[in-house]
Amino acid sequence: MSWSSKGQFENRPHENSSHMHLSFLTPEHLGSSLSRTTHQRRERGPSQRNPTMKAVVITTPGDPEVLRLQEVEDPKLEDDHVLIKIAATALNRADTLQRKGMYPPPKGASEYPGLECSGTIEAVGKGVSRWKVGDQVCALLAGGGYAEKVAVPAGQVLPVPAGISLKDAASFPEVACTVWSTVFMMSHLSAGETFLIHGGSSGIGTFAIQIAKYYGARVFVTAGSGEKLAACEDLGADVCINYKTEDFVARVKEETAGKGVDVILDCIGASYFQRNLDSLNFDGRLFIIGTQSGAVTQVDLRGLLARRLTVQAAGLRTRSTENKAAIVSEVEKKVWPAIEQGKVKPVVYKYLPLAEAAEGHRLMESSKHVGKIVLVA
Repeated sequence: MSWSSKGQFENRPHENSSHMHLSFLTPEHLGSSLSRTTHQRRERGPSQRNPTMKAVVITTPGDPEVLRLQEVEDPKLEDDHVLIKIAATALNRADTLQRKGMYPPPKGASEYPGLECSGTIEAVGKGVSRWKVGDQVCALLAGGGYAEKVAVPAGQVLPVPAGISLKDAASFPEVACTVWSTVFMMSHLSAGETFLIHGGSSGIGTFAIQIAKYYGARVFVTAGSGEKLAACEDLGADVCINYKTEDFVARVKEETAGKGVDVILDCIGASYFQRNLDSLNFDGRLFIIGTQSGAVTQVDLRGLLARRLTVQAAGLRTRSTENKAAIVSEVEKKVWPAIEQGKVKPVVYKYLPLAEAAEGHRLMESSKHVGKIVLVA
């Protein structure tokens, strides 16, 4: 058996062993060979371009100081896109990887970081029918959120939820689409099941707690401090585990009468892989969305076989436009009502001006925050 790029196991001849060596294809690996060329910008004279907006530019791969607010060209509007005048964007850990040259944008995407935004539609392509100039929206992006304007496929645009401010709306698209697509669309979390979230105090985690509780799950989280665990508990988490002082596997077994949880959402990767499998109930589902501890590990396959476990992995940024539009449509139908009812709230740790993107990255990499960090244009 082998691990495919789609996050599924494949059968292939293997020596007689109950262990398997797994290697996850991650943004870090993809970017290592490209870091020398990614983000290199060719200097052009005033006569060759018309700088009409400001954007945060990665001047060279490196520390947060390489982020600079510069004059750049307006994005080009395609027939099926809308042009958004950005009010705010929210930081994601993937932005820090892109800054380091480890996560290049997909082909055709903006070279500027930023995977979500909110703002006002300034123009619409001739193939767009739903949206009009002046609409207040938020959007899932493949890049370009750290700017004053962005062009985005119309299918990746959402209305600002009723009762949510325009700048807070920027905190929802990436987390909502990530959690809904992985936990609900692919892992099929349902009412009455148990759900473990690693990094419960992160932007993904704080959203996942709320939407899982809304849909009737019992929620477990891990985090690294009492303050972060208290925040998770305030959001509705039922079992809060300090991974620095407790064995999360033992605590999960204790809280589930030895059964384990039904679904796990994991951003840690290699070091948690076997422990995650040990924490799952029969027919349990593990979904991997990050590899913060590494991408290569070893697994005892007997546990998967005996308990009928499912392991999946996926990113969001590199999905097709059509797939993203399908996810966004589901989010509007299934998640937006929970937000508008006040059952899922924005969790924003700090607002910073766009020009202070470097400070936002330093804060994110310190891991002191709870929830999202928002840049206001």
